[in-house]
Amino acid sequence: MQRLDVAPAQTMDTSRRIPGLIALSLAGFLIQLDVTIVNVALPTIQRTLGTSPAALEWVVTGYALGLTVFIPIAGAVGDRAGRRTSLQAGLAVFAAGSIGAALSASAAALIAARIVQGAGGGAVIALALALLTEIHPEQQRRARAIGWWAAIGGTGFGAGPIVGGLLLAVSGWPVIFWINVPIVALTTLLVHLAVPSRHVAKARGAFDVVGLALLACSLGLITYGLTSVAGPTSSRPVGLSWSLAGFCVLVCFGIQQHFAESPFVPRALRIRRSFVGACIAYLLAYGGFSGALFYVTLYFQNVEGWSPVRTGLSWLLMNAPFLVVAQAAGRIQRLIAPRTTIAWAGGLGAVGFALLASTVSVGSFSVAAAGYVFAGVGFGLIVPGVTQIAMRGIPTEATGTASALVNSSRQLGTVLGLTGIGMLGASMTRSQWSIPVDSLRGVDTGAPVSGLIRNLPHSLQGSASAAFAAGFEVALLTCSAALLLVSAVAWWAFQPANESSSPDSCDAIGLSEAVRSGPGVRTGQNSRVIASLHRGRTEARRTRP
Repeated sequence: MQRLDVAPAQTMDTSRRIPGLIALSLAGFLIQLDVTIVNVALPTIQRTLGTSPAALEWVVTGYALGLTVFIPIAGAVGDRAGRRTSLQAGLAVFAAGSIGAALSASAAALIAARIVQGAGGGAVIALALALLTEIHPEQQRRARAIGWWAAIGGTGFGAGPIVGGLLLAVSGWPVIFWINVPIVALTTLLVHLAVPSRHVAKARGAFDVVGLALLACSLGLITYGLTSVAGPTSSRPVGLSWSLAGFCVLVCFGIQQHFAESPFVPRALRIRRSFVGACIAYLLAYGGFSGALFYVTLYFQNVEGWSPVRTGLSWLLMNAPFLVVAQAAGRIQRLIAPRTTIAWAGGLGAVGFALLASTVSVGSFSVAAAGYVFAGVGFGLIVPGVTQIAMRGIPTEATGTASALVNSSRQLGTVLGLTGIGMLGASMTRSQWSIPVDSLRGVDTGAPVSGLIRNLPHSLQGSASAAFAAGFEVALLTCSAALLLVSAVAWWAFQPANESSSPDSCDAIGLSEAVRSGPGVRTGQNSRVIASLHRGRTEARRTRP
């Protein structure tokens, strides 16, 4: 049975809250930056190390794999060993992976270093949000802090191509990894100075090793399989097999959690509609966002012939509204119900991606610019809003687990978006483009699409352009549909009763009792849980305006 050692609550020094927010936001920014910063360096890495295309894909996949597998592990360990200590350990592992990547003299060494980077990054992502909610217990301050954290961290994802392009302009590819070391040192120092090491309630007793292993294994198999599916055609059957195996293991994890005495995911968390809905909304939102990022980047670089830096700078049209709106999301949700805000935000994001889908056919960057802005505003409301609802009412001793599950949903959504939407668009292009082999003689098929199309016979140029436009539009409209589903999930899951619950409400008390007592609560103990719930409801009625 699960037990908790409860220590008296400690008051957070308010003077350390802003430095703590800066430290945790910088940590999130760095981990998200490394998701995309390497993309612009891949051609240089391939030339320098003589890397095969398959190995080059693993430079990207290895990082994603490490992130996905270690997010849930780090969340569980942090709840027991201490979140600040575990976060600092994750930063150290990330720095070690960065140094190893910068010194790599072979593709195998670089891939191994990227996996180590991902493992450390998984710990940082899982625990930064948990620590943020811990040092901002008041709902209004927490909402504002989550808005800033989401805005700064999310900007790192879009800033990767810009920063990578600027660094490569002055030095070789190892610089994109060396730059992490001083940033990690600064972040670690800020975390040590500004984030308290609290002796909060920690789960003791049985540790759900089996459940944690099943979850990590399933996420790893799904990630590996989906990235293989997105590779060469010959690897797709194998990739699908690995993905199917991963989903089967995920089902086994769900069954195991139902019967485990001390499950990794407390039962009260599994049946909490707002939390489950937040995880689903996160998966859909990041699936749509990552798919759009991939395809729009492909369009501007391979079709329009833009440089990586220019392409990255164009994303500022989305990053800037995202940053502004996300930090104001807390104030907006105090005026408008979170469910309504997120539902409308999903619609705005869907409009933005639909406008981006029309970029090829319209041929005007002004349309793409409007799409960027709509998507940035929508995403800027979705991310902090969903995160706030997911973590609201979670007892302190379960925030590591809750944060790990939310971030695992985000990471899985990113992988699904990059691979699934990419495959869908490519399949549509292939189905619409049938060109005789003789027509490709003398054509550099590895050149950007714009150059390839111009070198085709004039009679085939129109059909080739139309084929790519069809694939691009299908991919971006799929991203738009994913954001509409976010709106539907918000309306279903984020009921007013769930939104208004606070850490002192009956919902939070029930969850805290479940975490403290575990699923093996006997009949005699049930009366105490029911009494706690009754007291929570009574207090809620008394304090309700």
